[in-house]
Amino acid sequence: MSTVSAPIDVTSTPAWAALQKHYDELTAAGVDLKGWFAADADRVSKLSYDMGEFHIDLSKNLVTDETMKLLVDLGRAVGLEERRDAMYQGVHINTTEDRAVLHTALRRPATDAGKFIVDGQDTVADVHEVLERMYAFAEKVRSGEWKGVTGKKIEHVMSIGIGGSDLGPVMVYEALKPYADAGIDCRYVSNIDPNDMAEKVKGLDPETTLVIVVSKTFTTLETLTNAREAKTWLLETLKASGAIDGSDEQNAEAIKKHFVAVSTALDLVADFGIDPENAFGFWSWVGGRYSVDSAVGLSLIVAFGPEQFENFLKGFHDVDMYFQNTPLEENVVALMGLMNVWYVNFFGAKSHAVLPYNQYLHRFAAYLQQLTMESNGKSVRWDGTPVTTATGEIFWGEPGTNGQHAFYQLIHQGTQLIPADFIAFVNTPNPTKDGDQDVHELFLGNFLAQTKALAFGKTADEVRAEGTAEWMVPARVFTGNRPSTSIFGIDLTPYAVGALIALYEHITFVEGTVWGLDSYDQWGVELGKQLAKQITPAFHDDEALDVQDASTKALINFYRANRR
Repeated sequence: MSTVSAPIDVTSTPAWAALQKHYDELTAAGVDLKGWFAADADRVSKLSYDMGEFHIDLSKNLVTDETMKLLVDLGRAVGLEERRDAMYQGVHINTTEDRAVLHTALRRPATDAGKFIVDGQDTVADVHEVLERMYAFAEKVRSGEWKGVTGKKIEHVMSIGIGGSDLGPVMVYEALKPYADAGIDCRYVSNIDPNDMAEKVKGLDPETTLVIVVSKTFTTLETLTNAREAKTWLLETLKASGAIDGSDEQNAEAIKKHFVAVSTALDLVADFGIDPENAFGFWSWVGGRYSVDSAVGLSLIVAFGPEQFENFLKGFHDVDMYFQNTPLEENVVALMGLMNVWYVNFFGAKSHAVLPYNQYLHRFAAYLQQLTMESNGKSVRWDGTPVTTATGEIFWGEPGTNGQHAFYQLIHQGTQLIPADFIAFVNTPNPTKDGDQDVHELFLGNFLAQTKALAFGKTADEVRAEGTAEWMVPARVFTGNRPSTSIFGIDLTPYAVGALIALYEHITFVEGTVWGLDSYDQWGVELGKQLAKQITPAFHDDEALDVQDASTKALINFYRANRR
């Protein structure tokens, strides 16, 4: 195991005891956002922060000046600043895998080469060597210099991966569609369900399609299964159209022209038929869910170009530097992470809603589910001892205003406390009007109205004043005091998306540090994968079936009886 010191039991610190006492006093007196706003004319200014292009308003959260001070004390009590600095320096804080955690190196500028030598590796120089190779490759594809086996320009990219090799690229591609300027569209295949591949190849011309296989080890079951399916589809379709004759020689040439890899297993890449010169790697210190800004994002560089990818990386890096260099008292990234701990461990919140008021961010909540829940869904600490607090949050959400007509009812009037992050942007790339009404302003009106309603609610007297029948008054009361954070950007640019991702990466780190977790391993995903390999033969093998539990046997027998 790494020599990282044992985690501090946060519940044994004076800072925790002080926060518990404060919580007890606060709830005894009654949380009263409306009263707190009325009593403190400076509340909004004190709880608002500018981080790059984002304005972040924490004032509608269930916190006072004292709460924020005590949360900062809590962060210091568990050595948050020291662990943050250790991560940036390449200390092996991923203890169960004895690895450094250096996703921040993926976005450092080239001028930092030579400054961050970790385990004998010049991390920044190595990152930029791969970046330059990716940029050169992407420019060939974008310009039409790279051609398919029949000499046609690439017009479609199919990226095959799963987990961190899929969720990040999909989310960013959807978020930045207005920046796709090369006439190349991207499709993403992740699910081993045959339906995923079947739908993604519909309408695709293999002569103009480039397939990117994203698997660091080139052994991921789902990814390699889908890659083989894609290979079969490409070769059979090309042969059926007469583009190739199906000979080994022409098949091999087609694979070299239409397949590239994101992997470090060059021998396996070559065995698949991909030219190792067209393989782009990344490193053990990059976790999958932290890898969208590595070679995993190759499809994004092809779609948007190197310049926009550089802007994307700059958004990450600026937030990295903000988080590293801003004192905790003024550090909105750290404060948001600490507030999440406040809600989970003191208010008993189980989930956290992320509500982007921008349709292009419709996959953002799904992306955050892996980032946050795979990172902090743990019940043991980084030294193997049991946790001493509740850990993790269930992250979920949908874009507004769709969510308003679906689940906001529970957030407003349900019995569960659900902290919510609302994300919006001042400008839209698609301005339009409905008569004289600016539709984007109508949309932002909803963004602002929801946080106001959650915070301040509506009293019984206000409901009565509207002429509501007395028996119906309780159903129309909004209690308020439902916490929310407003994250307001200027434009949804590559820079902004990079900054947003980095914000939540570091929020996740803060929570994990308080809870004593190794936020960078994911052993919980392994058992199911191992069992799947054991169970799959049982669909046809009676011996394999006999060793299964009674429930699994019954389900397989149902399958056998009904499979056509």
